[in-house]
Amino acid sequence: MTTPRSNEVDAQIERAREVMARISQDYRGQAQQTVKRVRRRARSALQRVILIAVANAAILIAAMVTGLILPGGIGIFGALAAMLLMLAVTLTIALAPAARAPTPAKLAQVDIKALPAQTERWLEAQRPLLPAPAVQLVDRIGQRLDTLSPQLAGVDNDTAEAMEVRRLIGEQLPAFLRDYERVPEPLRRVERNGRTPDAQLVDGLKLIEQEIGDMTQRLAQADLDSLSTRGRFLEMKYREEKAE
Repeated sequence: MTTPRSNEVDAQIERAREVMARISQDYRGQAQQTVKRVRRRARSALQRVILIAVANAAILIAAMVTGLILPGGIGIFGALAAMLLMLAVTLTIALAPAARAPTPAKLAQVDIKALPAQTERWLEAQRPLLPAPAVQLVDRIGQRLDTLSPQLAGVDNDTAEAMEVRRLIGEQLPAFLRDYERVPEPLRRVERNGRTPDAQLVDGLKLIEQEIGDMTQRLAQADLDSLSTRGRFLEMKYREEKAE
């Protein structure tokens, strides 16, 4: 026989499990976002290394061809010039700034299929400007965008669904963060109308994350309905046939 006390204990255990599951999910999401950032940087570094190798190989080939054409070869000074040119090219490529994140104006115009990835790149550039709780939400929004991206593969730019997605992640999200970043840093932790700008930022990002999740579910509704219908058909056709 269960007692009110045992029911209360069971409820507390269930709440603790939900909290642990949510923490575990958040941790996995942050780890996935970290892995993505590391892979992105590694890919960028590899591209630079390949570009340096190709450029230096071209310089060496040009020096060799020049040496074969000239009667006395390129000589010591020519070899030194080639080495200096290779060093200059290597430093230029290695120290060149990374590709810039898209601007909010670009996000408002980018093709809907590329919008989640471009928005995630833009969010990555905003991380250093945000407080820690907001950074965690940005990581979760990045997860949502990863899930949303395949859903937009078959969506045209002029559909209602595309315009809804563009308004949220291509216009409202950048405008919201831009408004926060305009607030002077010392005022971001000062209460105004009962809340600080930092708290308003976190609450707004939570709403945006939830809405992106809802959008993903709405876009997947037809596929979910098709899967459910197919499952019922298979159950009726094969399970009931075996039962007869």
